[in-house]
Amino acid sequence: MDAFKNGADALFILLGAIMILAMHAGFAFLELGTVRKKNQVNALVKILVDFAVSTIAYFFVGYSIAYGINFFGSAEMLSAKNGFELVKFFFLLTFAAAIPAIISGGIAERAKFHPQLIATALLVGLIYPFFEGIAWNQRFGIQAWLKMAFSQEFHDFAGSVVVHAVGGWAALPAVLLLGARRGRYSKDGAISAHPPSSIPFLALGAWILTVGWFGFNVMSAQTLDKMNGLVAINSLMAMVGGTLVAVLLGKNDPGFVYNGPLAGLVAVCAGSDLMHPLGALVTGGIAGAIFVWMFTLTQNKWKVDDVLGVWPLHGLCGAWGGLAAGIFGLKALGGIGGVSFMSQLIGTVLGVAIASAGGAIIYGLLKMAIGIRLDPEQEFDGADLSIHRITATPERESNW
Repeated sequence: MDAFKNGADALFILLGAIMILAMHAGFAFLELGTVRKKNQVNALVKILVDFAVSTIAYFFVGYSIAYGINFFGSAEMLSAKNGFELVKFFFLLTFAAAIPAIISGGIAERAKFHPQLIATALLVGLIYPFFEGIAWNQRFGIQAWLKMAFSQEFHDFAGSVVVHAVGGWAALPAVLLLGARRGRYSKDGAISAHPPSSIPFLALGAWILTVGWFGFNVMSAQTLDKMNGLVAINSLMAMVGGTLVAVLLGKNDPGFVYNGPLAGLVAVCAGSDLMHPLGALVTGGIAGAIFVWMFTLTQNKWKVDDVLGVWPLHGLCGAWGGLAAGIFGLKALGGIGGVSFMSQLIGTVLGVAIASAGGAIIYGLLKMAIGIRLDPEQEFDGADLSIHRITATPERESNW
């Protein structure tokens, strides 16, 4: 019976890992459809190579920081319980690798390729697992202190804060240190339109992410006996709420429409196992509004050139999700309970602070040491030319 349960649990979490791995194709196509055509090759290569670097960094360093586990024993030892611990690593790796995938969208079209790979290794190997261990593995006594002070620990079922807020807030200093794309803002304050290069690719990316998100959320239970359909329905309701509010406030703009469901899904991750479906609907709707309003504000008023709006989408909606779990997870509002708003607030602020500081230090040092922005000619020609030469033939290279 134990062997059957071990095998079933390993298969369950493996399917979740595969679904989230597929989400990285969603990140790629979302960026591909948003950036200009001259930068599409760079976007596709960057997402794939970032995932490979993330795997190495998390395997050798990050997973041990977060969970105190390494994989340097014998294959026989590693295969215990049908290899459940190995598959769990794969599952959690796909979460960790979302950090550079999120950042990629914010720094698109003007960031150097190789410095970004260094940043990926440091973020996934050090910064992300540091907070992951605090939130999901009782590291450093923070959760114990929250429980003692406010009766409940910080709750983040599927990563509104641990993954999305951390990714979005780590991206913000990178975006600010890079500066805007050439020609995006003129000296007189005018904004040059950089419309999406392909609405179908953008939509495809959003759909892939949306479908994969049900593995992201539901399979966060990690074992079959803890799986609950409430998580799936709450994810659905938040997705719908984000979509409807985004289409209304965004005035049918497809860029807003296809980011609306993602905003709702980002926000519901933390409390998807606690909320009533109506609470999830409201959570998603508020997240859709946050994205539309804050993307418009950052681009048009603050002149922050966050290409895919990753700070509003992941950073702000993720932080809202951490707080929303402490609101709509309460029994008084139809939730299951077992959550404290103060614990949610402190845990969310801690995640934001660690991500912001980590991103600022890493990108600040890289900028001083080797530079993080492309040379003007490379940026004009379409991002890092070394990437383009992989696929360009001599007679076609001038067209990239």
